[in-house]
Amino acid sequence: MGTSHMAFLSPLIILLALVGCTNSPTHGAVLPLNPVEITEWDVPWEQTRPRDPFVDQHNRVWFVGQAGDYLAILDPTTSKFTQYPLDPGTGPHNLIVDSKDQVWYAGNRAAHIGTLDPATGHITKYAMPNPAADDPHTLVFGKSNEIWFTVQGGNFVGRLMMNSGHVDLMPLPTPSARPYGIVVDGRQIPWFTEFGTNKLGTIDINTHAVREIELPRKNARPRRLAVTSDNAIWYVDYAGGYLGQYLPSKGSVEEWKAPGEQDARPYGMTVDNQDRIWFVETGSFPNRLVGFDTKTKKVISITPIKSGGGSVRHMFYHQPTQTIWFGTDTNTIARVTLP
Repeated sequence: MGTSHMAFLSPLIILLALVGCTNSPTHGAVLPLNPVEITEWDVPWEQTRPRDPFVDQHNRVWFVGQAGDYLAILDPTTSKFTQYPLDPGTGPHNLIVDSKDQVWYAGNRAAHIGTLDPATGHITKYAMPNPAADDPHTLVFGKSNEIWFTVQGGNFVGRLMMNSGHVDLMPLPTPSARPYGIVVDGRQIPWFTEFGTNKLGTIDINTHAVREIELPRKNARPRRLAVTSDNAIWYVDYAGGYLGQYLPSKGSVEEWKAPGEQDARPYGMTVDNQDRIWFVETGSFPNRLVGFDTKTKKVISITPIKSGGGSVRHMFYHQPTQTIWFGTDTNTIARVTLP
């Protein structure tokens, strides 16, 4: 399998402050700005790290209990929770739900991707074909019948064919790259972050060749990412406290400091249908939800998370209800109602 590297030549870097205050002791606390409505539900299974919610066709909110070895549903209209236990030691990290209501999850500690049929409770497991790929991480739907996923510790990006369970694994050129967040753009091309280094990556969907894009700052550690309607790739730099944009058409990078600057620790992120980026600063307690308008290149909202958050690790935007969903390390599932 071929791989290719892309040298980053003459990058355009624009470092702009989003707001004039930060959460560092030197600059003072970040104040709320046009706060949005955030509703949180306490998950009834304590200290199970509920995370990575996904809204299905019936507006039910699925999520995993990473520390509790379960999949679960929240019905937001009744506040009822329903649990589907997994085998001990599964360590589910992420899930997605297809159009047939089949739930696909990453068995992060058990080297498999599983699918649950909620109607019967039956679970089918698809093992990784290489024992080095022992920690499937984040899943995303690609073209019809396929799921792309990252394998952080194993240093792979993979593709699973949903009808057969066949898995292809693509090793990354950079050792210990730690592939992490993954999205698919409007052309069904996967993009991912390399949390162990200062790179983004993408896969040629025809040849499966890996291409890496080096970010200008050596200390950058991109963690999650999102794609806007113009196929621009947006990422958060967890280590440095930046929001960044990579334009594949130009090969250019533009970055802005997060409100909390070096203490921000931006982590979970998503994008809405107005191309507004939403991300959570996890370096403060409480965590803060930040909204950024990609057209004006300005912060439009800062909202503290009432439960504290602990760390918000992944976010899901649901266009039909204009809501964002996330789980917290303070054991809640949260809904953001967008303006």
